Amino acid sequence: MLINREQSGKRWHLRPDGPPKVTGQLQYLTDMTLPDMIYGKVLRSVYPHARLLSVDTLEAEAMEGVYAVLTAKDVPGLNRFGIATPDQPVFCEDVVRYVGDAIAAVAADSPERALLALGAIRVQYEELEPLDSTDAAQAAGAPELHPHGPGNVLHRTEIKRGDAQQAFDTCDYVVTETYYTPRQMHAYMETEGGLFVPDEEGRLHVYAATQHGYKDRMQLARIIGCPEEHIRVVSSPIGGSFGGKDELNVQPYGALLALKCGRPVKMHNSRKESVRAGLKRHPMKIEMQTGMSREGILQAHRVRITADTGAYATLGAPVLNFCTEHCMGPYVIPHVDVEGVSVYTNNGLSGEFRGFGGNQAIFAMEGQMDRLAQMIDMDPWELRRRNLRQKHDPGPLNQRILPTDGLSQVWEAIHRSELWQKHLHPQVELSLPPWIKRGVGAAIAMHGAGLGYGIPDPAGGRLSLNAEGKIEVAFSYEEFGQGLVATLEIMLCDLFQCQPSDLSIVIGDTDRVPHSGSSTASRSTTMAWMALQRLQHGFRSKLLDVASEITGISAAKLVTGPGGVWIKTEESVSASSCPVVSYGELVKQGEAQEWIFDTSFHYPTTPDDVMGGHYLYTYAAVVAEVEVNTLTGETKLLDTRHIVAAGPIINPMGYVGQIEGGSVMALGFTLTEDAVMQHSRYVTANLDTYLIPTIKDIHTQLEVEAIEDLPEGDPFGPRGIGEIGSVALAPAITAAIHQATGVWVNRLPVPREELSKGLSVLLPEGVKPS
Repeated sequence: MLINREQSGKRWHLRPDGPPKVTGQLQYLTDMTLPDMIYGKVLRSVYPHARLLSVDTLEAEAMEGVYAVLTAKDVPGLNRFGIATPDQPVFCEDVVRYVGDAIAAVAADSPERALLALGAIRVQYEELEPLDSTDAAQAAGAPELHPHGPGNVLHRTEIKRGDAQQAFDTCDYVVTETYYTPRQMHAYMETEGGLFVPDEEGRLHVYAATQHGYKDRMQLARIIGCPEEHIRVVSSPIGGSFGGKDELNVQPYGALLALKCGRPVKMHNSRKESVRAGLKRHPMKIEMQTGMSREGILQAHRVRITADTGAYATLGAPVLNFCTEHCMGPYVIPHVDVEGVSVYTNNGLSGEFRGFGGNQAIFAMEGQMDRLAQMIDMDPWELRRRNLRQKHDPGPLNQRILPTDGLSQVWEAIHRSELWQKHLHPQVELSLPPWIKRGVGAAIAMHGAGLGYGIPDPAGGRLSLNAEGKIEVAFSYEEFGQGLVATLEIMLCDLFQCQPSDLSIVIGDTDRVPHSGSSTASRSTTMAWMALQRLQHGFRSKLLDVASEITGISAAKLVTGPGGVWIKTEESVSASSCPVVSYGELVKQGEAQEWIFDTSFHYPTTPDDVMGGHYLYTYAAVVAEVEVNTLTGETKLLDTRHIVAAGPIINPMGYVGQIEGGSVMALGFTLTEDAVMQHSRYVTANLDTYLIPTIKDIHTQLEVEAIEDLPEGDPFGPRGIGEIGSVALAPAITAAIHQATGVWVNRLPVPREELSKGLSVLLPEGVKPS
């Protein structure tokens, strides 16, 4: 099924939050103000690595308009945070480990005075040599960045299966390559910030972007030293996240300042501060050796992954786990030897990012497949077919996974596509200058959904008829641009045959919603769908039973519909102009608690007793056409086709939007984006030197083909697609570059200088690269 506006049977649903967003009327969390609020700012280290000798705040405290100056001694509870490993200090005590480390925070009556107060704080450092690479951090005698913890190694992983060394000795063909991937920025439009409001009852109301309000509440309670229930976190709507706001950022400082001052405090990072202190995608070095038989059957695979997690853990360990799981791709390989290490350095923080380590792993693995195919002069897509996991094969960790035909379906869709035929039968473009070359490449991926085995992954939801006579659904998920509100609206309208005006959707407010888990790992759509399947029957039965009591009509003859309960006909609702009982009339007939239905459960994980690994996967394949200018090394993406097997589509517009958005983010990852650091300091300190794809870089040809099939009786419904559109484009583009130029790319973003140098043999006589 090709997704487009003319597609029959699918509703292109107007996003409820669309008009206010495009007209500028929507109030994001950083737009919030109160008449008596003051402004918070954070003083951050000027060194990537130094001993902190003293912090003198007296001058800043005496300044006019300054209400508070806080340092480590002012943290009443735990002076640490971290969603998985709380190793990052709220305020540094004796050492700073990166240029974003917080030393002090101030609150003043204007942003300008707050900045002046920061400048009045006197800090004495003893500068230390930074560990600016994973090699430096792992070298013998390197100083330990976390001497009371794991030293300089955050986490190690391994997968050992069979005897890889012996298998390599018998392989007919072996490819050895090292791949490098960049430190990518999330580049969300709304930088980190929010409003922090203490109330008269001693509670703190936090209006700040996050992807997990309950986790923020837990961490803030530990820092403040109070019960979690004393904190309310409102976490929606958000102006973009992509994983970057999953971790605490300004929240500890805003919370502490607000409680100290007894007044609302507004925090909002500048873009420069966001770049300096915010999370990035993990840069990785992936060494791969892959061997196969002369028939093109994979035999052995050796991988060594090194990830730079920066100064603190964030989710560096789970990202490495995910990368390790996915570095074998969707292939059956009997002999495997994989090791991974996530290393602390004095570089900027690396953490959660759309794709979660899958992007790096899939770029490397698919690169291996293309190189192997060239060795035996085989169609690279045919080589993939010979090695793909079959429906009932175990997963990458030899774990049981949910059987689907997704892999074979996306492979077949690319195989028959017109764009892939251009790879198989390339044509010389006579109308192009001789230094312009074109090529087509493709890649395939399986991508785990949910947090994976061994990680708590709770879910739940609430369905009720509220006092206003609205069908109310409540989840702790957040809307950060992915279209969740529209998807929930469609689900509810389909379940109850009602209309949007009958609904109230409540998300992202810990005072009003149950614990549904995080809005990460492509899980929200699946979990919301599963929750509503559990809730709908009891809720509908209650509505119809009360309507039956009121009207005397048997509940079996009634059905929910627009505005209330209708008499059932062949058309589902009666032909009369109004329901027999409105939802407003129903709610008056019962006690409020009678209308509330709750459910709680966990994301499905593998039934096997194995550590790590996923149970549900989505599948995708991408074919891409590029144009390479051999004078400059510039690469343009001309055309792509994304095939996605992720179950039923709920919201076609949202589906396409997610694949388009993921594709553009992957385009930057592949061709232009790299938050460069030298000696543990950002060279790209702002967006003026960081090359995000613009509308001119985005190709006009992008087709999305959705495969909606699921196994009969599948209980898990639609899979999330927030990440799957971003993971396979990079290797498709680099394969296309190779067909165009004969040059293999092993480093992202594609280095133009090296590429043009490598292409000099392709230039017309007398023409030199620029």
